[in-house]
Amino acid sequence: MHTRRHLIQSAAAASLLGMGLPSLAQSRVETLRIIVGFPPGGTTDAFARRVSDKLRGTYANNVIVDNKPGAGGQVGVTTLKNSPADGAHILYTPASMFTIFPHSFSKLPYVLGDAVPVGLGHSTDHGFVVGPAVPETVKNLRDFIEWAKANPGKATIGNPGSGSMPHLLAGRLAMLGGFQITNVPFAGSGPAIPQVLGGQLAGMSSPLGDWVQHHKSGKVRVLATSGPERSPYTPEVATYREQGQGELVVREWFGFFAPAGTSDATREAINAALRAAMAQQDIRDFVTPLAGHIEASTVADHSRRLAADSDMGRRLVGALGFKADS
Repeated sequence: MHTRRHLIQSAAAASLLGMGLPSLAQSRVETLRIIVGFPPGGTTDAFARRVSDKLRGTYANNVIVDNKPGAGGQVGVTTLKNSPADGAHILYTPASMFTIFPHSFSKLPYVLGDAVPVGLGHSTDHGFVVGPAVPETVKNLRDFIEWAKANPGKATIGNPGSGSMPHLLAGRLAMLGGFQITNVPFAGSGPAIPQVLGGQLAGMSSPLGDWVQHHKSGKVRVLATSGPERSPYTPEVATYREQGQGELVVREWFGFFAPAGTSDATREAINAALRAAMAQQDIRDFVTPLAGHIEASTVADHSRRLAADSDMGRRLVGALGFKADS
């Protein structure tokens, strides 16, 4: 049975298809290559593959997802940089490649201008989580700050990678709250989750989707979320902003980029196909287990979001004095 929301979304998809696809059919490329700077099986790769299925037969006759893992996503960006600006090569990547890395690395194999925005894909809030190593009386950020101050050395906080947005959020929280934490970086969230659940780590700062089910079962407590408003996946949890940390507001996005020099008309054509794809319900359903949000946007909106979040990344990196290659 269709709900009213489903009918509205289906109508939106039909509208986008009706507006965009006649022009797309006229300029359809033979093979679209979607570059992903991470191995197969991860969230970035999986979302790109879902979208690729929708672009096949609309924007392109064939679509290939080309995994180019390495250097935390940098290899993927470099591959895009060296690709023709012909509308047949795009990249799907986390925002941090462009919003954090240019500020935290003294040298990168690319600059921001080597890629141009095409449209947003999906996004996630980050959660600040504690496990059984932290007393059950700790229910919110204020409680945690008091506990951390009273227990020096016990606030060991994992993150999915040194220099990632969750790492920077936790570090800045400690600085603003006047307490010390020990940041423990991992290669992604997966290896860290059992250590939080088992009490080897006090907690973690990472994508909210890592923790929703564990939070609901009572195995961990999500103390704060990073979005501009409460997450619909954990509506009972106050945001950083609501708990007096208004500087720590971010919904980290993943976006599509084209090589510099790609024409505005081509970018708009790709964007129309992407928005039609992401208006479809199965794409929206895919991000639900990730506690994600579909962020389909115009090219202009993506450009504005990139500029704003790059400025936030610069401020966070500067405030912490963090250098990724030090």
